[in-house]
Amino acid sequence: MTQTSALVLFSGGQDSTVCLAYAMSRFDHVETIGFHYGQRHDVEMTCRETVRDSLRGAFPDWASKLGEDHVLDIPVLGEISQTSLTTEAKIEIAENGLPNTFVPGRNLLFLTLAGALAWRRGIGTLVGGMCETDYSGYPDCRRATLDAQQLALTRGMDRAFNIDTPLMWLDKAETWAMAEQLGGDALTQIIIEETHTCYLGDRTHRHDWGYGCGTCPACELRAKGYEAWRGTVPA
Repeated sequence: MTQTSALVLFSGGQDSTVCLAYAMSRFDHVETIGFHYGQRHDVEMTCRETVRDSLRGAFPDWASKLGEDHVLDIPVLGEISQTSLTTEAKIEIAENGLPNTFVPGRNLLFLTLAGALAWRRGIGTLVGGMCETDYSGYPDCRRATLDAQQLALTRGMDRAFNIDTPLMWLDKAETWAMAEQLGGDALTQIIIEETHTCYLGDRTHRHDWGYGCGTCPACELRAKGYEAWRGTVPA
């Protein structure tokens, strides 16, 4: 198990792209993993390779570090979850206080599968874009959850795992700033033009911050963060 390599949970969205850039700036070898789970915004999966190619082209020093991409099909998650991310249901707040975009167990399953792959690949660090600063309240994005998952992976596979969450304590404006610090205008432009975060899978509307419907929770967070980063929030 080597700590010079990392496996990034890479959706093709803004946060996971920043995490991928973060990993390539710190590790000698970086692989990516993505998941088809019946998500409504499956267009993100078509953005993944475009983003990877764009990063290779824009950052030659990182290109040699970027290794294999792994995509797993787990439709059963969508079949059992019945959320607004996996059906055409209207996005709204559920009775439990969480938005119905919450897919129960999603990150737990993703990390378990990523850990199994990392074990086989000899990788000791999983990098994910989970955050509990600017987020929708998802319990599987909280650091306490990830600490428990890290311990479970380490004990269950009898190898030390580290779940690295570089965005955990950053708001969305700080995430934009981190992207700029990591890769300057080249990286922020890749995020704007190539990544996909909108829950509705909308790539017909282009905003200053990127593509999306502009009204779903993911778009609202992204737009608000962009405006704060650029200093354009109305007084």
